[in-house]
Amino acid sequence: MIRTLTGRTGRITTLSLAAFLGSTALALAAGKIDVAIIGEPPTLDPMMSTADVVSIVTQHVYETLYTFDENWDVAPLLAESLPFISEDGKTYKIPLREGITFHDGSAMDSADVVAALKRWTTVAARGKSVAGMIDSIEAEGPSVVVIKLNKPYSPLLSLLAFSNSAAIVVPQEILGEKLSATVGTGPYKLIEHAPDRYIQLGKFDGFKSRSEPSSGSAGARAQTLDEIRFVPVPDANTRVEGLISGQFAFADSLPTEAFGRLSESASVEPVLLRPFGWPLFAFNLKKGIGTNLGIRQAVQAALSPDDMLFAAFGDDKYFVVDAALFPEQFPWNNEEGKELYAQANPEKAKEILAKAGYKGEPLRILTSRQYEFHFKMAEVAKMNLEAAGFTVQLDVVEWATLIERRGNPDLWDIYITHSPFLPEPTLTNLYVENSPIGWVSANRDAVYARLTGESDPVARQAAFAELQKLVYEEVPFYKVGGFNAVMGKKKDLSGVTLTPWPFFWNAKLGN
Repeated sequence: MIRTLTGRTGRITTLSLAAFLGSTALALAAGKIDVAIIGEPPTLDPMMSTADVVSIVTQHVYETLYTFDENWDVAPLLAESLPFISEDGKTYKIPLREGITFHDGSAMDSADVVAALKRWTTVAARGKSVAGMIDSIEAEGPSVVVIKLNKPYSPLLSLLAFSNSAAIVVPQEILGEKLSATVGTGPYKLIEHAPDRYIQLGKFDGFKSRSEPSSGSAGARAQTLDEIRFVPVPDANTRVEGLISGQFAFADSLPTEAFGRLSESASVEPVLLRPFGWPLFAFNLKKGIGTNLGIRQAVQAALSPDDMLFAAFGDDKYFVVDAALFPEQFPWNNEEGKELYAQANPEKAKEILAKAGYKGEPLRILTSRQYEFHFKMAEVAKMNLEAAGFTVQLDVVEWATLIERRGNPDLWDIYITHSPFLPEPTLTNLYVENSPIGWVSANRDAVYARLTGESDPVARQAAFAELQKLVYEEVPFYKVGGFNAVMGKKKDLSGVTLTPWPFFWNAKLGN
């Protein structure tokens, strides 16, 4: 559920905070806010990344044909309405809004949308996942786009609505292997990007909002703020200090230890998004020792999620030890495979390792301290795995470096990440073979085809239960548990719609 709050790299260290405040801070005024994010986004092209930090920034600049309302239902954004879908489920006719202008002053039309969607199917992880099912994307006049599939694909609209690995609409003139400019249709445009220091967005005077009431990220988008500046702050404690000092109006991804301190502040307050998501260990199924199923099963047998979650979050109000890949609030919740979760059995892991032919090769775990809870889980996992006979190598890097390295299967065996709970299972790219982990399996292929080909919700839920069972049997990744996210904001910042990717249209500072 999306909720609305009323009353979510410059590499800044704790030692350099005072200097930063004095030398680069913009005064917080009613029309300007600074937002602390976890690091420098690896790109400002949201097609090219599934990183949350990219989505948080770029959703203000770019828009998609569809988006999600407060109930996580698909709603039109740049599309005029939901599409007209043929009876066989293979043709989508999408009417476009008219009078939409890009930041460069040019008008959006169907040619721009067609070109952008074609690029999305070739460069974006989620676009690639559906590319093989698309026969054509064509314009039908200046204000209609027609997508023809070779078989029904029920998650298509959710993919087109997601701001992560997003099917953004941009002028066809800037398209290429890389975008030649940062130009969208969103309420804010890029003013200045000083890498590792800030990303400054300003109000786009030509923006055309929808007229429906705001609901989640759907409906009206008011440009209440004149300027939003996203400041990369890799150190979590520095984000806390900057929020308390007044430098930041909002700070993302804060440590649970800060909750009490923020609660006692006269000027700021903590924000708890519950449930938020799930931390996970993703295996490299392309190269290295992780290609051995026995190795992965031994890791699964050795790990203690109770210990990892307690080390990461400290209090069970911030986490839950749960095998299900979706919490009970979601229709996808099921208990398949739970007997293989939370085994915490080093002796069993040793037996599996012996049968797998393990010879002491380093198990390379790639993690980052920018999400401090990742690192804390990695430390406990190292102890669990060493007790089971593994040789463990922790590679601790900055988050942008982790994103880069996970694309090279020669450099890692496990990387630690997390995902928010998403409205549609197929939005999690871990299930598709072109993800960084590369899960290829005949069983997975058959079940996934049913999950995406069925339109009946009950049949789709049954297919996902089978997919969850396969996750525990084939171990492409390991769900550690569920957790709630701590963020922080100034008490007089209102109108922020709280989601895993917080956005700041409709927000205002002061009375």
